[in-house]
Amino acid sequence: MERPILYLAITNHGFGHATRMASVAATIQKLCPEILLIIVTTAPRWLLECYIEGDFIYRPRAFDLGVVQTDSLTMDKVGTLEKLLDIKKHQNSLIASEVNFIRQNRVHLILADIPFLTPGFAKGANIPCWMMSNFGWDFIYRDWGGEFTAVADWISDWYSKCDRLFRLPFHEPMQAFHNITDVGLTGGSPRYSTDDLRSLWGITAPVEKTILLTFGGLGLQQIPYNNLRRFPDWQFIVFDRSAPDLPNLVKINDRKYRPVDFMPICRRVVSKPGYSTFAEATLLGVPIVTIPREDFAEATFLLEGITNYNQHQIITPSEFFQGTWDFLYQLPELPKRSQLIAKDGNEAIAHAIITYFRSH
Repeated sequence: MERPILYLAITNHGFGHATRMASVAATIQKLCPEILLIIVTTAPRWLLECYIEGDFIYRPRAFDLGVVQTDSLTMDKVGTLEKLLDIKKHQNSLIASEVNFIRQNRVHLILADIPFLTPGFAKGANIPCWMMSNFGWDFIYRDWGGEFTAVADWISDWYSKCDRLFRLPFHEPMQAFHNITDVGLTGGSPRYSTDDLRSLWGITAPVEKTILLTFGGLGLQQIPYNNLRRFPDWQFIVFDRSAPDLPNLVKINDRKYRPVDFMPICRRVVSKPGYSTFAEATLLGVPIVTIPREDFAEATFLLEGITNYNQHQIITPSEFFQGTWDFLYQLPELPKRSQLIAKDGNEAIAHAIITYFRSH
């Protein structure tokens, strides 16, 4: 029997798409090790290896760009439009070269999060394209209006050719897709015991005074670290290598550790609106403190999601950047909804893929 081969294409934007796809890929690999994973992304290989323990083929390619950003909260729309129009201009050759690769490597199925050209690869190679996300890039760009409207139409048209969408929680309607399966939250699980983490990183503060600050792969230059001096008996954990050296700031500089590994020893996660951080914190029941993101349409759905399903504090940008961080002394608000959110996204998608391979 031929070995089943899965091609996983990931949006080239920050780290969130890569980590949630890697969580699903890791689950597929655990449940069915004979499936060969080809992971196509410009996210660094070390990031994928934090989630996927077994082997995979790494193909560094980008077919979309998300949004050109200088850091986690600042967007360059002119640069974004320029690059999108360039992709549109060269879409045929981009598709042709991937179709060639997919055929040569005998790929049977594509799973994408959520580069819009991938249905074109699938049609050219005569295999199905499945996708997973809580939003499409057409939705983000359409919100910006002007010249982005035509770009959004072009992207929606590609999305409409997708064979099946696994729609993640905290989602926009995703109207371009015709065949939608709703699934639960996806994300990684902590890999280390809390005692090991505490002794290795010197974390001695009690859980209620331990705070994780995480701003995704792009980081955030202007975190007001001076505020940390106001909480001398608290500890703050950060993955920002450029953070200052402060006695109560624990800088995680070993790449095999991920934010999700530290969530169980923290009382709160302070983050920008981002699906992967919100999902992992909600999976573990750790409250979220966040700031709204103007001009990024997905943020509204993310904020609504954690308001409904997790303990939360939504603070203003000025409270975060210019304030004294008194919000840390306040209790988070309880989730608005009493019913629990489904947490089986990794497994649901993995089972669907394994079932597909077993029946074809």
